[in-house]
Amino acid sequence: MLHHPCARESAILTSLRRSLQQYLERDALLRNGNFMRYWLSAILNDFGSYISALALPLCSVILLHATPAQMGMLGAASAIPFALLALPTGVFLDRHRKLPVLLGSKVVQAVALGSIPLAFWLGWLSIEWMYVVALTNGCCSLVGGGAEQIFLTNLIGRERLIEAQSKFAAVDSVARIVAPGIAGVLIQWLTAPFAVIVNALGFIGSILMLRNLKANDPQPEPSQKHMLRDIHDGLLFIWRTPLLRTLAWSAGVWHMLFYGFSALTVLFGTRELGMTPGMMGMAQMVGGVGVMLSSLLLRPLNARYGPSGAMLVGIGLTACAFTAMPAIPANLFGSPLGSAIASALVSLVLDCGVMLFFMPYMTLRQKVTPDAYLGRMVSTMRFLTVASAPAGALLAGYLGEHFSIRTGLACVGAGGIVLTLVMVLSPALRHIPEHLVPAQPS
Repeated sequence: MLHHPCARESAILTSLRRSLQQYLERDALLRNGNFMRYWLSAILNDFGSYISALALPLCSVILLHATPAQMGMLGAASAIPFALLALPTGVFLDRHRKLPVLLGSKVVQAVALGSIPLAFWLGWLSIEWMYVVALTNGCCSLVGGGAEQIFLTNLIGRERLIEAQSKFAAVDSVARIVAPGIAGVLIQWLTAPFAVIVNALGFIGSILMLRNLKANDPQPEPSQKHMLRDIHDGLLFIWRTPLLRTLAWSAGVWHMLFYGFSALTVLFGTRELGMTPGMMGMAQMVGGVGVMLSSLLLRPLNARYGPSGAMLVGIGLTACAFTAMPAIPANLFGSPLGSAIASALVSLVLDCGVMLFFMPYMTLRQKVTPDAYLGRMVSTMRFLTVASAPAGALLAGYLGEHFSIRTGLACVGAGGIVLTLVMVLSPALRHIPEHLVPAQPS
């Protein structure tokens, strides 16, 4: 008996609808409308940030002819706020609602990014202008990023953080695959400054999605303590919690290495390997496959080896990527394309490692910290971990300027290997309880 094609298509669509409905019914997070809006907002930010991640360094390298030392200073500018403002930011977050802070940070970031094409059009764009934008974005990442982490915990609860992080990683992988390719096209079509507009528009869209979000975001009880006393209590809480103390120093060293690596990779790709902006975008797209792999690997690794095991796998992969990048020769197999392919594979390993390291890292921090200390914990940990980043960027820039870009990257690789070995031997990471509960302040 023959079936009409329209009837077959209708049956297929009905089956797909039923499967999707069953999937949504099984997933409590996807049934949560507030989480879905938060997630969609994160998607917009992810796409825009990956475009800016390529466009902003290329503005400095190609249009402004930045030196390795200037690129190191640019990387340091984005991290300096973490060293100067992180501790008071933690107290501020513990004393205020998180959503208004989050929205305000996005407004400032949209304006800062939007100033780049305007300055370029008016003929004002300079490396100093880029320093100011990087400094402003660093401040917004510190304040808004801290508010975002706490707000997510309040939105879905600690027990669903790993599940949520897996969803973010899955979407982030798509953004990481698609956005750099779009960035490469936009940069060659519109020039790098105007490609940044996409990220500014993403922040505006995110604000519109989140402005009326209904979530558990109460006004904290007024504190009678002096800010310095609250800062002291936050530092003391982390020092007396072995897991947080270990996470702080290990992430601090890693950030120093990563910022040094980031300060030199665009220079290395364009000047040492001869890659065009389009090639750089394609190489970063392949990195998105690494993010996708991390979203698939995180839950089984966490189930088999625990969050610390997943973290150690991640930190080891980043060390491999740090070491492999400076080993890529120019004109591999007789062509810049061969070098670009090798660079793309390094990006894949690096991105997979970064996600496997940081998703369990953030979950462990939130699980072991009571609500009253979340703001101070997040900001104090960011102070302790990212405050070292400017030193890494400046040191890598110095090595690239006075020796060679390859030498700077090779030093980062050596540091990554040492860090991995020390973390593997750390007792605090090897003996994490199966069921963590918030530690009680002493």
